Amino acid sequence: MPLSFKLSKSILSTISPPIPTAYKWIPKLKLTRTASLDILDMSQGVPGTVPHPLLQQSLRETSQRADAWGYCPAEGEWQLREALALGMRDTYGHGAKTVDISPNDIAITSGCNLAFVATIMAIADAGDEVILPVPWYFNHQMTLTLLGITPIPLITSPESSFLPSAALASSLITSKTRAIALVTPNNPTGAVYPPSLIAQFAKLASEKGIALILDETYRDFIVGDADVIERPHGLFDSDSESEDKLLTTISNKKLPWHSTLISLYSFSKSYRIPGHRLGAITASPELLREICKVLDTLQICAPRVPQLALAKVFEEEHDVLGSAQTEVQSDGVVHARLQLSTPPLTTPGTPRENASESELGMGAIPITISSVKPVSSVDTNSKKSVLSALKFDILSTALAIHARQRLFKDTLEKEAPRWKVVSQGAYYAFVQHPFPDHGSEEICRKLVEEVGVRVLPGSFFFDKEVAVTSDLPSMRELDRYIRFSVANVSDEKVVQVCRRLGEAERMFREEFGWLVEGEV
Repeated sequence: MPLSFKLSKSILSTISPPIPTAYKWIPKLKLTRTASLDILDMSQGVPGTVPHPLLQQSLRETSQRADAWGYCPAEGEWQLREALALGMRDTYGHGAKTVDISPNDIAITSGCNLAFVATIMAIADAGDEVILPVPWYFNHQMTLTLLGITPIPLITSPESSFLPSAALASSLITSKTRAIALVTPNNPTGAVYPPSLIAQFAKLASEKGIALILDETYRDFIVGDADVIERPHGLFDSDSESEDKLLTTISNKKLPWHSTLISLYSFSKSYRIPGHRLGAITASPELLREICKVLDTLQICAPRVPQLALAKVFEEEHDVLGSAQTEVQSDGVVHARLQLSTPPLTTPGTPRENASESELGMGAIPITISSVKPVSSVDTNSKKSVLSALKFDILSTALAIHARQRLFKDTLEKEAPRWKVVSQGAYYAFVQHPFPDHGSEEICRKLVEEVGVRVLPGSFFFDKEVAVTSDLPSMRELDRYIRFSVANVSDEKVVQVCRRLGEAERMFREEFGWLVEGEV
């Protein structure tokens, strides 16, 4: 029966959620060969394993507390905000920089998506504009459309490793622009934005009087080529001798980070609790007071049990998860070797044969941490929260995912060399498919139906209508790409996916007559 009332124009102009759309693509069992194949799912960016046993135990114990079921302040539990502030000082300071972050700069939200919604509602009105690099994270674009705010595409390209240009962004700023929103490490491309590039955007935002929103959901998974754990950026530096003077000075005047920066975070990936919906906003207290109006209206408060479970303080004679030995070398970099006391849960399923200890997440894992003095992380005699105690688990998970990224690229080059990994990092790999006459959505649907591989098309990460009508060939070129979520499958399944992509290429060419790039 049709509705007797009208729907919102904004809701009707908003795209359908992409993930549920992809899950509607199922094998046609009677028509295709996937009946005997397991679906290999690399579509959604979710952790592949359950939370660490320490966090599971804390969640169980916390859920039994009589005081865990009521409301808490809209800005979240003070204990968690305090623990997160300490953790951020370590993450962004790496022991070598003075980082000015306090619990008063943090609000806890029901997931990072809500953190973005609340932030946008606090700083922009219907008819305003927010600049988003393309390909964009679709929930950011959906949020803007729902609120009547125009997303302005900032085009990136494979030639620039999908890194956005601050100069190009500057040319897009108008009197209606309220913010630039960056995701780093990026979703969907996996590209990690260098600190110097982030500094350029901070300088631009400050000069233009707009906000710089950094969605840093994947900040704990920044691993360099030599297994170097790198700090995300230096925008929180409070000293004037930061790694890039753009971070702290404009026209020789000090730039406090809270005048421009709004940093968003998710506990879902690092702590493997996506269903508990927990995120955070780090911003100036002045802005957070206004954002809390939104939070009080939309969530009242974030879920209390995971907040209290992560903030729970315990005393141990020794670190229950691991220890670190550090050595300062001549280059000034502190090299740390982690010894894990319990194997981290990073790889679901059965690992492939001949996997190394580091790939299995066991034993002593060598880690080089750029400019780190992890004193707070390895202090075995002090009280610590569950959140801080899981630092080693997060580091080992980051290394395991980084190794899996290498495995994916190397195996793809061997099994399906015409599928090109153009960009990768943290959870994602952005892959160019070899079928120039076919769109990414058609290909992804066929991959599910014919070889049992579920991934997301590049067309989910840009506005297809704008691409068709614009004179921007680089936007239309994004339909040549597919996003693979590398974090939520085992090494064994990564290898299987690559082999199936090779099979799909042969099938699509020989049985369907598709043109394959590089063939006559």
